[in-house]
Amino acid sequence: MNRYPGMNLKSILIFLLIALSTLSAFSQNKTPVFTKADTLRGKLTPLRTSYDIDYYHLDLKVDIANRFISGSNVFKFTATDDLQRLQFDLFDHLAVDKVIYKGKELPFQREFNAVFIDFPALIKQGSKEEFNVHYSGKALVAKRAPWDGGFTFAQDIQGKPWVGVSCQGLGASSWWPTKDHQSDEVDSMMISISVPEGLMNVSNGRLRSTEKLKDGYTRYNWFVSYPINNYTVTLNIADYVHFDDSYSGENGNLTLDYYVLRENLEKAKKQFGANVKPMLKVFENWFGPYPFYRDGFKLIDAPYLGMEHQSAIAYGNKYLNGYMGTDLSGTGYGLKWDYIIVHEAGHEWFGNNITSKDIADMWIHEGFTMYSEGLVVESIDGKKAGAKYIAGVRKNVANNITIIGPYDVNTEGSGDMYYKGANLVHILRTIIDDDTKWRSILRGLNKDFGLKTTTTGEVEKYIAAKSGKDLSKIFDQYLRFRTIPELQYKISGGTVSFRWNSEVPGFDMPVRIMAGKKYKWIQPSTEWKTMKLKTAFAPDLENFYITAKRLN
Repeated sequence: MNRYPGMNLKSILIFLLIALSTLSAFSQNKTPVFTKADTLRGKLTPLRTSYDIDYYHLDLKVDIANRFISGSNVFKFTATDDLQRLQFDLFDHLAVDKVIYKGKELPFQREFNAVFIDFPALIKQGSKEEFNVHYSGKALVAKRAPWDGGFTFAQDIQGKPWVGVSCQGLGASSWWPTKDHQSDEVDSMMISISVPEGLMNVSNGRLRSTEKLKDGYTRYNWFVSYPINNYTVTLNIADYVHFDDSYSGENGNLTLDYYVLRENLEKAKKQFGANVKPMLKVFENWFGPYPFYRDGFKLIDAPYLGMEHQSAIAYGNKYLNGYMGTDLSGTGYGLKWDYIIVHEAGHEWFGNNITSKDIADMWIHEGFTMYSEGLVVESIDGKKAGAKYIAGVRKNVANNITIIGPYDVNTEGSGDMYYKGANLVHILRTIIDDDTKWRSILRGLNKDFGLKTTTTGEVEKYIAAKSGKDLSKIFDQYLRFRTIPELQYKISGGTVSFRWNSEVPGFDMPVRIMAGKKYKWIQPSTEWKTMKLKTAFAPDLENFYITAKRLN
């Protein structure tokens, strides 16, 4: 959930989304200034594209008392080109103790948060190789997780340690060595986390085994059998209690595993029981089967608000409906379900199953997932209620910068990717005007782009092709321009003249108006058009995120 939307804290959250200098530059339509560190992290150079990650084994010891981490990560890869040098990533507050290749240490150099290693001989295209990075250092502690990222060290009511980590935006390389770019998801992964005796670690995937170590620690070995984003790899450490359930879904029996603090057990049974299965039914209906049946579905008590960690969702909504007990839409519909459960689980489809190659395109994650909240409302109170919910969240839109950010510099666009992004998706549904087709598009996206990384351009082309409509100017307006379109109109006698005022040349989005008690479609352009008018001119402002302005 890329840095959560919050009531009455919009400007603060936007600043947390993007560095202040970048925000200022965008808002003044200036070219933002980026550093070499931004390029090293965000750009796919040959030192990164020359190898494809097949498998990681992250083996990490967490010294909670000293907030110190130490361990290693095995990189198994396939050379996609001839290479003798490559780049991986690790924040510079963590030491690279050594890099082992075929039993020997490799030389390496560091620049900002990038690490470059040199192999003793050329690795030919198609070869499969591996190296192991050993590292250690003080854990980076989040000041306001999950917005700024890092480790959170807390305690339960018994005074026992309660530790979590969140790193979306900040980067997985803030706590483990990895190829830190969304375009390359590892195919599978073992996550071994060693914690002090008496505590449990819960990570992604399935628990394979536990090992009692001689130093008083216990190692928990979790295996992820699907491709996974770097930023959704996680650990959760506490004196957890476990309970489980199952859901009969489209691909059979889906295990539901819940790990919560002991003091929260009864609250969790009630809240999870009320929310999870109805939500899964809605999402499987609209988006297709839950993407990670082999690894199961988990909710885990976290010492921060939440995060969409794949198959291991971090939950910190205090067992309240709404967003920490509030309704982001102001309609009341958002208080009938648990926001964090719904939103973070929605990311299992949009974000974890379908992943943007560059974080500049994060609206694919956040826009569709916030739209999914409206589908949950629709399942409870009907289609019109779902539309009202999505319209209601517009009050949080800033229209400050574009939703799509700059590419190749590890920078997101506006936080409007949530609210405005959801409204764009709803507009597309309204224009397609065929819910059977719309459902097939949403399911098709998850089938055809599932377990892959993609781009805005690919998503646009897919929806246009499946809908049979030219939607390019609509995507341009809402993703690549800061403002929303204004429908201008003039009424004279029994006629009305109308046009779009838009930054997009030739903008011609169709829109509905109320004609008596029925909707009527009109096709405005940036040139004036005139038609006879028998009733009031009433644009459908609930289903279209636009403004309407009468000029006479």
